[in-house]
Amino acid sequence: GGTYLGYLAVSDIIRSNAAEALAELKAKGVERIVMLTGDREKSAAAVAKKLGIDEYHAELLPQDKVSVLQQILEENTEGKTAFIGDGINDAPVLAAADVGIAMGAIGSDAAIEAADVVLMRDDLGRLAEGIRIARKTKVIVHQNIVFALGVKILVMILSVFGKANMWMAVFADVGVAVIAILNAMRAR
Repeated sequence: GGTYLGYLAVSDIIRSNAAEALAELKAKGVERIVMLTGDREKSAAAVAKKLGIDEYHAELLPQDKVSVLQQILEENTEGKTAFIGDGINDAPVLAAADVGIAMGAIGSDAAIEAADVVLMRDDLGRLAEGIRIARKTKVIVHQNIVFALGVKILVMILSVFGKANMWMAVFADVGVAVIAILNAMRAR
């Protein structure tokens, strides 16, 4: 009857482990966390404050998110920029970032397709674990390359002086490959 009775407010719920996950990312060396959202300024400011986010940009359309990301990429000449998203509106930004990360379980097909990495569980804490695994994998790859090339060069030098035999050559090929595979199994 024309009388104001109230209103309904709908908002997203902050994931229970979001603050902890962002703190872990900072501990892993992430220098700057920026939130790009289509949400209203007031909501974005509250979430950024609660989670300890360094910077936020609110009320963005998909093309605005891409523009802000381009500015961030231009400012960040030393490191890599990652973007995490799950919606169809995030697909252009996921594709434009150095590393696009889609939240797979609830992510749209467009976001998953545009991303470089897909987290199959919607758990931000998995990002820090992914960084740890990636860094360990990189160390193992370098170990395997140095070891394989070192053994092969040693066997080649020995063969030039007539000191290498067929078994050394087989070890330099097959044995080194087996050892490299065993070393790679430590990546977990």
